Amino acid sequence: MHACMQVYSADLEKRLGITAGICILIKNMPEKKGDRYQAIYSFHLGDYGQISVQGAYITTEDTYLSITGGTGIFTGAYGQVKLQQLVFPFKLFYTFYLQGLAADLPAELLVTAVPPSPAVEPSPAAKAAESGATGPNYTD
Repeated sequence: MHACMQVYSADLEKRLGITAGICILIKNMPEKKGDRYQAIYSFHLGDYGQISVQGAYITTEDTYLSITGGTGIFTGAYGQVKLQQLVFPFKLFYTFYLQGLAADLPAELLVTAVPPSPAVEPSPAAKAAESGATGPNYTD
């Protein structure tokens, strides 16, 4: 499975970029109505840089992937990212536990998150990538 999805700020008010990578099916789990994948992908976040992650991704439960590196403001990054599957396969909620950064993150990346729910949607302005509703030079 090839994964490429849009990424929004935690408050869903800004479009920040995309994820891109691969997920290789390791095991189908019909008894749990889900699958287990090996995931290798990156978050491309425009001028902020990129964050690379990898690990086992299980569609039926919260999963933690390892942060394996970064570029731009994420240079030196390590830690974990928590994936909460809201609607398989294209609506996930990510929580980053970043370590190793040289500086504090910009305020627009530190907003209060909306509660994860299958019903949540990005703001219309962020969805449309309107001026003021995107990160700097966001990746599309």
